[in-house]
This record gives sequence, structure tokens and C-alpha cells, in this order.
Amino acid sequence: MSQIERVAIVGGNHGNELTGVHLVKKFQQYPNLINRSSFETLALLGNLKAIEEGKRYIDKDLNRCFSNQGLQNPQLSSYEDTRAKAIQQILQPQNQPFVDVIVDLHSTTANMGLSLIFCDMHPLLLQLGAYLSSINPLVKVCINQQSKESGFLRSLCELGFVIEVGAVAQNVLDAELFQKTEQLIYTILDYFQGCNQGNILQKNNKLTLYKYIETIDYPRSDFYDGRSCRGEIQAMIHPQLHFRDYEPLNPGDPMFLTFEGKDIFYEGASTVYPIFINEAAYYEKGIAMYLTQKQQEVV
Repeated sequence: MSQIERVAIVGGNHGNELTGVHLVKKFQQYPNLINRSSFETLALLGNLKAIEEGKRYIDKDLNRCFSNQGLQNPQLSSYEDTRAKAIQQILQPQNQPFVDVIVDLHSTTANMGLSLIFCDMHPLLLQLGAYLSSINPLVKVCINQQSKESGFLRSLCELGFVIEVGAVAQNVLDAELFQKTEQLIYTILDYFQGCNQGNILQKNNKLTLYKYIETIDYPRSDFYDGRSCRGEIQAMIHPQLHFRDYEPLNPGDPMFLTFEGKDIFYEGASTVYPIFINEAAYYEKGIAMYLTQKQQEVV
């Protein structure tokens, strides 16, 4: 593997996810914390205006604005489209190669612990995930394979990935999760330092992966209110499923509970492992949870 020369740590792609915002501000104030001798580390705030206003975004989700098509379209002029172009320029200054690694910091209202989300099965990322999950049982590794045109910041470089931390409410800081995320970042930077120096840290070559299968929406009515293409929600996450991210959901298990108190059961053919259960920001996207398949990999 070629040397890692530049690593970007980005927080506040969503302005109301304060863990990443304040970690990046701390790294900007104390850059020695993230400096490593074999590569340059950049700490960058994402959606500046949304951070200032305490919102997820101003006009549109910044973390869907990084497709090549969008970045090259001068007619896209929303605040987030403009900011995405500016971030791309920061990550690839004139006459320099693009950053080798993007660590995109997010927090979630779902009970995701410390989750790493990779776009693909890159060998180095899988080895990193195996190492981190072997030394910290809170660390889970998800694969959500997406094209370069997905618009996610992490899709801009081969070694781009997300750290999702939760459960923490929007516009709220959780000191314990803040510190655990901070320590995880230092461990990741140390791992890349070891790779550059030919000293790859490895405690376990087996990795448990949660591979994305599909998204599930809430049960909805057929009524169209003129504002959304989706009908009104007719049920909630079932109490037996709420906050049970990464736990098995078997055929016949309760999945939703209607407002009248009726159970709605999972009708799939096999056991799945839901994540991002009841994420607050996903209501507008029509997502109640992601379903994943659990599998073991040797890396």
C-alpha cells in the first residue's frame, strides 16, 4: 500500500451533530493532538452556517452534495452546494493530490455505539475495523456500498469512512460519547501511522460485518397531504425493538406498534440486524431503520 500523506477529519457536516463539531474545534485549537510524524492531518468544519444556526442543514443535506455531477455543476447554487464545492477545494488544494483519508464524524439518535461505516470492502479499512473492534467491543463495522455519485462526503476518496456515535440527541453533547469518539480518532490516527511505518497493528484477523440490505419506512396511510409524496405515519417503532440496534430481528418479531396498540410483525424470510432504528433525522427521508445482514470476514 502506498503511504498515507494527508488525513482529513470533518465534523459538522450536519450542523446539529455537536460531537463532531466540538471535536474538530478542539483539534483546530490543539493540532498537536492529531499531528502524526508520517502524515498531515487536517481538521475541518463542514456546514458552517448550519452549525451557527443549530440546524441539520440550511437548504439541503450537505452530505448528499458531493457527487461529481453536482460538484461540477455551476448552476447548483444552494448554500450546501456552494459549501460542498468549497470543501472539495480544501481537500484538494491547487497542485496537490486529494486527501488520502476522510474521517467524517457524525452522531445519531439511534443506539449505534461507535459505528464505522465503509463504502466498500477496501482491505485496509477492513483491517482497521478488525483492529478497532477487537480492542473496543463498542465498535461495530457496517458496509453500505455506494457509488461515487452517492453524494456522500466519504465517497470522495478511496479511504473515506464515517464514524457514527450514538445514542445522543440532536444539539446535545454527551461527555462520555465525546471522550470515546475522541479516543477512537487517536487510535485510528495511530493505526495509519503504524501502516506508514510498516508496523501494522493487528489483534484479530476476524471481523464481524453488518452489510446493508435495505431501508424500511414506517407504515403509512395512502393519504397524500399535498406537501409530501408519503402518507402519514401510522405506527411507531415497537418498544421491544427500540434502542436495539445490531440485535437480531427474527421473522415474526414485533417491529412496529400502531397508535391503536396493534403489533406489526417483521415478515422477512430470515433474521436481520436493524441499525439506525428510529433516527430522528431520517423521518423526513422516510426511513425507520436500515436492515443489515451479519457476517464474519477474515481480513
